[in-house]
Amino acid sequence: MPFQLSQFIRAIALRKSMRRLGLLLAMLSLNGCTSVPEGIKPVANFELNRYLGQWYEIARLDHSFERGLAQVTAQYTMQKDGGVNVINRGFNQEKQEWDEAQGKAYFVADESIGHLKVSFFGPFYASYVIFSLDTHGYEYAMITGPNRDYLWILARQPQLPAEVLQTLLSKATAAGFDTQKLIFVDQ
Repeated sequence: MPFQLSQFIRAIALRKSMRRLGLLLAMLSLNGCTSVPEGIKPVANFELNRYLGQWYEIARLDHSFERGLAQVTAQYTMQKDGGVNVINRGFNQEKQEWDEAQGKAYFVADESIGHLKVSFFGPFYASYVIFSLDTHGYEYAMITGPNRDYLWILARQPQLPAEVLQTLLSKATAAGFDTQKLIFVDQ
């Protein structure tokens, strides 16, 4: 009988340890969602006030949450709590209607570094890493998420000059993104 009791106690202790390990792994995986891809460096000397306003999506890697959308824009405004209100909007060509998602973003650390976390679904955040930016006029930018499956090219105007777009594509390719899979958005 004492042998069975000790096995039972060890099983409970093991179960508790497994739960703790599971919780730790879950927390680490959530933290990974706000990380920066290896080899990517967020822009320094970032000025949020200059970044606010409307941006047009020039190109993106495909994801289900934007699939089939054209005329995609992102609008960034300040929230009272110091965060950023995010409104992503695009026209669903199949349904012939506008699709809109509202979220919020906060700096991950230093406000002068272009690394934010953005949420469209409650407490779950994902990386928003600005790794290329026209620091002179804030006229175009490239953004990634926690890995190289995410890439957006944004601009203040619906079109970018061909030479600027080519420079950004070369930079994205050099950073390890598969630019052959980019979707160029109809604006």
